[in-house]
Amino acid sequence: MADFSKQLSKYMPEAAAPIISAWINDTGCRFRISRSRRTKLGDYTAPFRGDTHKISINHDLNTYAFLITTIHEFAHLKTWQRYKHSVKPHGVEWKSSYKELMQPFLGLAIFPTDVQQAIVRYMENPAASSCTDLNLYRILRRYDEAVDSGASTIEAIQEGSVFRIKGGRIFQKKERLRKRYKCVELATDKVYLFHPIAEVFLLQENPVQPGSLPIFKQHNTK
Repeated sequence: MADFSKQLSKYMPEAAAPIISAWINDTGCRFRISRSRRTKLGDYTAPFRGDTHKISINHDLNTYAFLITTIHEFAHLKTWQRYKHSVKPHGVEWKSSYKELMQPFLGLAIFPTDVQQAIVRYMENPAASSCTDLNLYRILRRYDEAVDSGASTIEAIQEGSVFRIKGGRIFQKKERLRKRYKCVELATDKVYLFHPIAEVFLLQENPVQPGSLPIFKQHNTK
């Protein structure tokens, strides 16, 4: 039986690595460290046509976020083993599996006090992602190793402000729609929904009024 503890301990608290290694072996799961993905922290794929369970987790999460996301995806695996596709992805069955799998880690004293308290609160009603629980997500962000200088969050800037994201695309913040903020990409006029804690870089703080953006024209030199 392979021991993946050494490799896993690079991404999660060392005391948690042997447990996750055992889960990988016991389930036959194909566990992959993935590139960074903006739309998700990790994912689970159920067996199909003789293939095995697959879990992938983003490589750039801090150690606590990596472990929490891993437990989240193994809860999907455990739920599938028990119910196959007969239940909702994040229904009561998944929530029960998540709480069951998380419990042993809370007794290992591997989480900082603020993270542990946030997890306990989150476990009262686990959601589709740890990002959905803003309290837990904010606290987990404290432990990110590299926070870009000048970075802010969508919820912290004024409505109407212009900002860019890491890829260089530029948006204007609009109104809040339920749990996310409506933002318009200035180059395409397309509408996107941003998570409140999404990392952005402020370009223009004051609300931009229609017609207030500069217009650049080529001068006629004749």
